[in-house]
Amino acid sequence: MANPFLRRATEYVREDESFLSIVSPAPLTTFLATNKHKDDMFEVPVRIIGAPGSGKTMLATLAEFKMVETILKDGSNPTNRTLAAALSQAGFLREGKPHVAAVRVPMESEYRDFWELPYDPIVRTKLAFWLVQARAMLGLIRNLTANRTRSIEEIEFVPRADYEAHLEQIGGLSATGIRDRALAVQRAIYSVGAGLRAPRFDALPADATAPYAPFDAIKGIRIDWKGERIELAPLVMLDDVHALHHDQLEEMFGLLSHREMKFGRWLMMRLDALSPSAVMRSPAAQPTHNRATGRDFVDIHMQGDEKKDRKQFRSMAKDMAKRYLPMVEGLRNRNATDIERLVPGEPPALSPGQIKELAGKIDKEQRSLSISSSRRQEIDAIVDDFMARTKSYDKEPEVSLALKRILLHRYAVRIARSTPSLFEELDPDPKTPLKADADLAHGARLHLHHEYRRPLHYGIDDVCDASNENAEVFLQFAGALVANIETRAIRNNSLPLPAREQQAILIEKAKSIMDGWAFPHAQRVRDMVDAIGQECRDESRLPNAPLDAGANAIAILEEEMERLPLDDELGAVLKHAIANGAITIDRNYGQGGKLWALIELTGTVGLVYGLTFNRGGFIPKKVDYLRRVTGLSDA
Repeated sequence: MANPFLRRATEYVREDESFLSIVSPAPLTTFLATNKHKDDMFEVPVRIIGAPGSGKTMLATLAEFKMVETILKDGSNPTNRTLAAALSQAGFLREGKPHVAAVRVPMESEYRDFWELPYDPIVRTKLAFWLVQARAMLGLIRNLTANRTRSIEEIEFVPRADYEAHLEQIGGLSATGIRDRALAVQRAIYSVGAGLRAPRFDALPADATAPYAPFDAIKGIRIDWKGERIELAPLVMLDDVHALHHDQLEEMFGLLSHREMKFGRWLMMRLDALSPSAVMRSPAAQPTHNRATGRDFVDIHMQGDEKKDRKQFRSMAKDMAKRYLPMVEGLRNRNATDIERLVPGEPPALSPGQIKELAGKIDKEQRSLSISSSRRQEIDAIVDDFMARTKSYDKEPEVSLALKRILLHRYAVRIARSTPSLFEELDPDPKTPLKADADLAHGARLHLHHEYRRPLHYGIDDVCDASNENAEVFLQFAGALVANIETRAIRNNSLPLPAREQQAILIEKAKSIMDGWAFPHAQRVRDMVDAIGQECRDESRLPNAPLDAGANAIAILEEEMERLPLDDELGAVLKHAIANGAITIDRNYGQGGKLWALIELTGTVGLVYGLTFNRGGFIPKKVDYLRRVTGLSDA
């Protein structure tokens, strides 16, 4: 089959069993199981927010009841056992039995069409909302009967207390009655939205205007499970709600956020569906519909959460690669399905001639900086001691030389900045002692990359870090690497990719991703990341490496950022830059006794400009800088 890394599993896998064989349980454990609001996720509205490709649809597809039941049918399968454990941690199972009956409802553009109908906003909203409810009920019944383990007559819906008077409007409590009523509502409302001409309000079909609120009326579903009667919590997952008109989404969220509603409801959306202040996580961002985050609804960010450990995404991405690689025939035939062996982190090395050239440059710079031989010996000893202690696998001679070069320049800068003494000192000690550490060693490798084209980003961990914590971006990078490895297999060459080839492939793919940006304000975003990328590269290449590992961000004082009116065009530019994987933002970042808004280039952009993936190195700026580099100061 074609390279599976280059297409979403939800697009090309049709059979449930095939989907389950390749889907990773990591999103369940990473984003749901450890969430502090886990116990509330099936009772209050949940907004699951992420960039395109972050795994929202795959998560919703895996959580549907028919998938859960398929997993539990065969507990002898190791893959199913792993998935079942993750589902249990996320709350979909209890004591090995289903706890939630979930259905995914795709929010296609037809729902947005209702916003264009010539009716009052509340009428347009309710027509779309009732259609969603009808399709959710039909989808639930299909899920509950999909595996032919029960008939529709064996399904019973449980009403909310004191809501019995409303049961007639939803078709009663039998699955047959609820199905028939949902079909009638769907047929009537669909005829209104799909017609060439909208009917007058007083001519709307009765089934389209009669009260219909199954989400309000129902609190549970009873089914037979292996000879036992169990009750499930219903859950609807509205996928891609960003397709709705912004005002329509706000109104629908208001209807879904009733505190008394016991029907679980998740809204899967892209970041750009939110306001600029919400995307940028501004402390001044107002809760939606006077609802407070965490109390009345829960937000789950599927990427870009600076508090999440980067190692979590690495684990998830490697698990995905582990499941996808056996589907590549050329590699499966050679039993080459270990991504860490195929994309090794083996350090590159300069040629003996290049090392000799570098050593000569350092000697020359030592003389030009008027640094004594004894001071040079002391610096050499500092570096040699660090290289002997470091746990890094990259201990090549050029790294040691580049480190010594940086410390020579640091010594010269610190002596030049020191307060002059009344008495001339020969070879004075700097006030701040020189030291070598892992961050500075990374800065040395970055210098070697820009001066000698020595690869900086290689190995599967760097592929993960370049992916912006986005599953689809990871698959694009991994797919490009796997395509090259597959070609090597066809030619009967050695399969592991050398570091130089890895980096070349990754940079080419990163440029392709950036060239493909077609979201609103994409050109302004390109101009912004180009300006920031060049400045960070120049700062990182300074001989004394003032930021150790280098810069990949700018920072604006938090108090200045809070004064930025986010309803203007700059707010929209920043929102779309964050939502589409160009930058991330870390609010209230503490450094130097001040709080900053850290605007960091993502790994994809960092690849193109040869920047570090280490976090924390930034260049202080003002808001006016952002206006200038986005071309808004003259707009």
